[in-house]
Amino acid sequence: MEAVVLAGGEGTRLRPLTLTTPKPVMPLAGRPFLTFMLDWLARHGVDDALLALGYKSEAVHAVLGEERHGMRLRYLIEEEPLGTAGPLRLAADEGLLAESGPILVVNGDCLTDFDLTAQLRQHEATGARGTIALTAVDDTASYGVVPTRESGEVEEFLEKQPGPAPTNRINAGTYVLDRSVVDDLIPSGRAVSIEREVFPELVGGGLYGYKFDAYWIDIGTPERYMEATFDLLTGHAQSELPPRDETDSLIYDASITGGARIGPLSVVGRHCSVGSGSVVERAVLHDDVRVGRDASVVEAIIAEGARVEDEARVEPGAIIGAGATVAAGGVVESGARIGPGEHVG
Repeated sequence: MEAVVLAGGEGTRLRPLTLTTPKPVMPLAGRPFLTFMLDWLARHGVDDALLALGYKSEAVHAVLGEERHGMRLRYLIEEEPLGTAGPLRLAADEGLLAESGPILVVNGDCLTDFDLTAQLRQHEATGARGTIALTAVDDTASYGVVPTRESGEVEEFLEKQPGPAPTNRINAGTYVLDRSVVDDLIPSGRAVSIEREVFPELVGGGLYGYKFDAYWIDIGTPERYMEATFDLLTGHAQSELPPRDETDSLIYDASITGGARIGPLSVVGRHCSVGSGSVVERAVLHDDVRVGRDASVVEAIIAEGARVEDEARVEPGAIIGAGATVAAGGVVESGARIGPGEHVG
């Protein structure tokens, strides 16, 4: 079975992290993010994944390669952004999709473990042309809201609209589509929004919702990136991560942390160094980060190769870009964004 993974966005809300590392391979709990999705797809029988990429596609290819645990990885490169539906038409035009049978489509920025096999079964049983996975959220403002009838048929597709919502069930970014949807409803040669153009056209014509209550999160913002990290560390989200310590923290190979206090709920990447007397708490250090003596990093993200010198302080919500430096005694205030290679005095 094949799947199309939509992973071409620039990840602007995660800057400065995505200025140097594309979101699909951003370290999440020490692993390239997209590997969690690929492993989930593999558990449900997917053995061929077509990754639709645009921004920094070469970097994604270099990290993921051509195969993962027996799953073939293929790449579709968008020369210009094609939206959330245009890549499907491009793949069809280039002969990269099966001529018949359902097409599984997943947004490449979600972490989930819902029963994908059950969604595929429902799609077949209802004879749907399209089946959208739907999850419940407390705040629907950032998502497409999808009310359904008792039969599961979609009544409306309301993409990010203000005001009270008719349901708390939102588009979870996983679709099963008949090939006819691609051929008939997605035009060639331009960007197409599946949420604003394709799904509204399908309402009343065989569009169904598949409701689930399993784990799901969109990691598109720093706050949700951290939430997903904590969920993985505590086991709330299913994964194959290495064992965590007694504080639910994860310290990877060849890192030096003697004399430092690590945790709770922290990730220390490979080849990091945290000096004596320092505190890393509810924080994420990517690979090759150096933290000096008597420093503190609390509820913050430090990208690859950055330096936090002696007695410096990185406050909650701050993000330090790759290769940046916080000088000895320096303070990075809450919510600050330090770009790649920048120096904080």
